[in-house]
Amino acid sequence: MNNNFDWKKYLIVFLITVGLFVTASYVSNYFGEQKINQLKSIQDQIAIDILSSETQFSLLSELSCKNISDSVYSPELDELGNKLEWSQKNLGITEEVTYLKKYYALLQIKDYLLAKKISARCGVKSAFILYFYTTAENCSLCEQESMVLGELRAKYPELRVYSFDYSTDLSAVNSMLQIYKIKDTALPALVINDNVLTGLQKLEDLDARIKESFKLQEKVEGDSKNNVK
Repeated sequence: MNNNFDWKKYLIVFLITVGLFVTASYVSNYFGEQKINQLKSIQDQIAIDILSSETQFSLLSELSCKNISDSVYSPELDELGNKLEWSQKNLGITEEVTYLKKYYALLQIKDYLLAKKISARCGVKSAFILYFYTTAENCSLCEQESMVLGELRAKYPELRVYSFDYSTDLSAVNSMLQIYKIKDTALPALVINDNVLTGLQKLEDLDARIKESFKLQEKVEGDSKNNVK
């Protein structure tokens, strides 16, 4: 009788174990598919944003100065940057996210060159900062610098901040690192008016430098934001 009871007990345990395994496998596959579908949806939206930005770049390069204002270019890049940031935090550094991150870096460079061209040709007041950072594991001060730059962008609508991950495997980004002689041991790094600043820069110091270099006006309540992330 005891043997019969033990046999039933073992069978019940076995069935429960199999049931848990099957359930866990199903749940894992379900959420895995949900994650993939979510990423594909974001990819599709970002692809549209990228095409829109590239088309806008081509259009702006052909416009006369009278049709260009300081708020006509770059709004898509800010939205695209937010989507990529969300993707990295929620979906991880997948192959697809890494690819889109590279594309975003290229769009930032194109926007930077176009914005400088428009500023010089049409007298549109703009200020530019190139910001080089890397992961928190390799740069404990980068997150603090990002917060400082965020405050400055909110304060000065004409300030355009272009952010580049030092570890991005892209020839265009590598070229900028070589041009400005930026090393991974000197991050975070900022380029303002072709001057390279390494290490954490305090808000007060950057504020003073920006005012001196670009003569920017602080944002008035109710103004719209036209910044690049």
